[in-house]
Amino acid sequence: MAARLIGINHVALEVNGIDEALAWYGQFFEFELRGRIGNSMAFIDMGDQFLALARSAPSAPDAERHLGLVVDNKGAARAELVAAGVEVTRAPNLSFRDPWGNHVQVVDYRDVQFTKAPEVLRGMGLELEKSDSALAELRAAGLAD
Repeated sequence: MAARLIGINHVALEVNGIDEALAWYGQFFEFELRGRIGNSMAFIDMGDQFLALARSAPSAPDAERHLGLVVDNKGAARAELVAAGVEVTRAPNLSFRDPWGNHVQVVDYRDVQFTKAPEVLRGMGLELEKSDSALAELRAAGLAD
């Protein structure tokens, strides 16, 4: 019997320099550093998950490969990215490429099925609700009452 996929523990993005990547992403997203392995990797805490930044030689951007990040305030993320001169997609979507060519999509927690357990949200100091449309999707999938 095959193992069932139940989530993502972490994703790794390739960057040219760890310190530069931490500084760049730190302009737009509030996060805590979970740890690092010298100058080769850093781990950004996202509650019960993390994002790994891995130092790698530059490579050409991929057309479709991307990462979706869930945030508590997509509007604030858009404002910070635009203020820093980062090219972003038109609202309501929010996508951008980082300086290393990684394609990142940003979604608001309220509007997607992705759900943190209440104790994880509490531990992160967050109180977030879901939109009616996200709740409907969760109910349709049998994931909410």
